[in-house]
Amino acid sequence: MVFVDGVRTPFGKAGSQGLYAQTRADDLVVKVIRELLRRHPELPAERIDEVAIAATTQIGDQGMTIGRSAALLAGLPKSVPGFAIDRMCAGAMTAVTTVSSGIAFGAYDVAIAGGVEHMGNHPMGEGVDPNPRYVSDKIVDTSALIMGSTAENLHDRYPTLTKERADAYAALSQQRYDAALRAGKITPDLVPVATRSEQGWGLATTDEPPRPGTTVEVLAGLKTPFRPHGRVTPGNAAGLNDGATGCLLADADTAAELGLPVGMRLVGYAFAGVEPEVMGVGPVPATEKALRRAGLTIDDIGLIEINEAFAVQVLAFLEHFGIADDDPRVNPWGGAIACGHPLASSGVRLMTQLSRHFAEHPEVRYGITTMCIGFGMGGTVIWENPNYNAGGEQ
Repeated sequence: MVFVDGVRTPFGKAGSQGLYAQTRADDLVVKVIRELLRRHPELPAERIDEVAIAATTQIGDQGMTIGRSAALLAGLPKSVPGFAIDRMCAGAMTAVTTVSSGIAFGAYDVAIAGGVEHMGNHPMGEGVDPNPRYVSDKIVDTSALIMGSTAENLHDRYPTLTKERADAYAALSQQRYDAALRAGKITPDLVPVATRSEQGWGLATTDEPPRPGTTVEVLAGLKTPFRPHGRVTPGNAAGLNDGATGCLLADADTAAELGLPVGMRLVGYAFAGVEPEVMGVGPVPATEKALRRAGLTIDDIGLIEINEAFAVQVLAFLEHFGIADDDPRVNPWGGAIACGHPLASSGVRLMTQLSRHFAEHPEVRYGITTMCIGFGMGGTVIWENPNYNAGGEQ
């Protein structure tokens, strides 16, 4: 299975003053689907076999089996089916692995996978009714239901993961994103979106969340909303965001037949469960599992795109694998702390960026996309660079 191409909307800040305060979630997905087809006129729309779109909150404008409804709204032939998928933050990642499995099985030749989250329209946890037995039967601690509290728990579990390290990592993410934006690396992934507000019509062309010029000194003074004198702040965690992502996936033979470009080849993937109270450690066992199944080690991985839900969660992954906090192989263009994390959409953002990195680094053969997942999970996908130069150095 090959990753052909990926795009996303600019990410906005959730809330009444954000980019997409008066824009529907399903319309964000429509923009992504249309852009994928616009960029690939060699792909007849009727050749698309499936549209899998993830959303964490599947109600309102993120309901109605959003994969199917967005396909219809985007003008795809009515013969093209679609479905909705949910694995919290790893929704788009799971959409990709699910349809990729279908492609490997021979059920699909070409598919679209992606995700959307409009956290302004649908705040995290909207409509959720946790079973009281979670707490009464001591299945989980109450902190497991609050993602920021799980990040504080991770700081508790691993005392070497200090607030100072988390702030330093967060500042680095902002700096790397800003440098990538200035170098023209970010904008090619974005599809402009018409927006509406009380001031009239506008056009979203850039991410809204980044804070260029962020320093460790500024971050040190921020409040800790999840615990008095805690370590998790709005500066060393991803914000509340709106946005959508999507990608084209295809069987290798079909890609060759249609003349579709190949950005990456899927090697393998794995999901793993961890204690919900420390969900941020999820990428560690997921990556170990994926590498073991693929017959690889972390030393074979030349590029890593890890979702930055919280800086401490990234640090836990890096420390486990003996990788420096500022290793240039990890999130070279910054990450979600800078550009945002619209929950179910983020997995495909990671993949799209890794594909761009591969194009620039033929010396790298393998890379991974990995993320923590709410309620105690992690997911990792291993990819191979089609541009790999066997004569180069890993």
